[in-house]
Amino acid sequence: MQVKDRLGERKLKILHAIIQNYLETGEPVGSRTISKYTDLNLSSATIRNEMADLEELGYILQPHTSAGRIPSDKGYRLYVDMLMEEKEQELNEMQEQMLDKADKMEQLLKQAARVLAVNTNYATMVSTPMNSANKLKFIQLSQVDDEQIIAVIVLGGNVIKNKIINVDEPLGNENLLKLNMLLNTTLNGMSIEEINLGLIARLKEQAGIHSAVISDVLDAVADAIQVDEDMQIYTSGATNIFKYPELSDKKSAQEIISAFEEKQQLTELVTQTLSQEDNTGIQVYIGDETPVQTMKDCSVVTATYELGDGMKGTIGIIGPKRMDYEHVLKSLKHLQGELDAIFHNKE
Repeated sequence: MQVKDRLGERKLKILHAIIQNYLETGEPVGSRTISKYTDLNLSSATIRNEMADLEELGYILQPHTSAGRIPSDKGYRLYVDMLMEEKEQELNEMQEQMLDKADKMEQLLKQAARVLAVNTNYATMVSTPMNSANKLKFIQLSQVDDEQIIAVIVLGGNVIKNKIINVDEPLGNENLLKLNMLLNTTLNGMSIEEINLGLIARLKEQAGIHSAVISDVLDAVADAIQVDEDMQIYTSGATNIFKYPELSDKKSAQEIISAFEEKQQLTELVTQTLSQEDNTGIQVYIGDETPVQTMKDCSVVTATYELGDGMKGTIGIIGPKRMDYEHVLKSLKHLQGELDAIFHNKE
């Protein structure tokens, strides 16, 4: 039987409330205070009895006669173990869901690119949803060994990033717990633009001797929130280019095919499209207007679809300047609506 099962739900809630209150105030915690922090609706006398049991079991201490209680090392250990178990379970479930979603999403987007290419007779591309203007949801710091901690960063859309951070000495569970609380209470729901120098200075001051760890964690957060470098772009119909005489000469065709194979220029197109904050509709680039140098003889039409939580992706159609714009716009609008509906239903 696990420790938490032996203690029972009531004692665990009272211990949890004592530790949380002590971490916030640094002052010994009395039964009257605890009665406000639990949903047990117990009298102060009952809470005092439970606190006496917790003290006898070694989970809390009474530093002075007539004073409240503070957590012991054993109490901290139980609290941290339960917290880590809870967060690890949440993260594991989240990662399983994301892997399942990613696999389904890959098949869906590949199929979308193929259908669009067949339907329009042009070259097509669809990017995976990325973090544009994304926000931070949760940070968990955990000790890996004496010289390293790992920062697990959860972003909007439940995107998870991990970063190993080197430390000069072991931080200990209590310090990690305090840093986790400091980071989450301060940063949750913030975008990278909102994490300004003043906020960083206050965080580092509150972290005291661990200010260097805060700096490293904030660097990791900044890297995680940027547009993902692992963005995938699925393409189809590149050989449709050969159907149009004005694009089928050897040089033009090779450049366009190369852009579709290497995808670097397509990535730049997507990044530019997503960087336009007000762009949630359809953009038409004709000839020299296109951001892709090798497609100056083409028209490029893009649409943005949304997953929510700052997650956006791009659909694109590349064809001759004399493309059937009405049909292309109708096809893009239809696919954009379908992807929006599918992803919002998954939420």
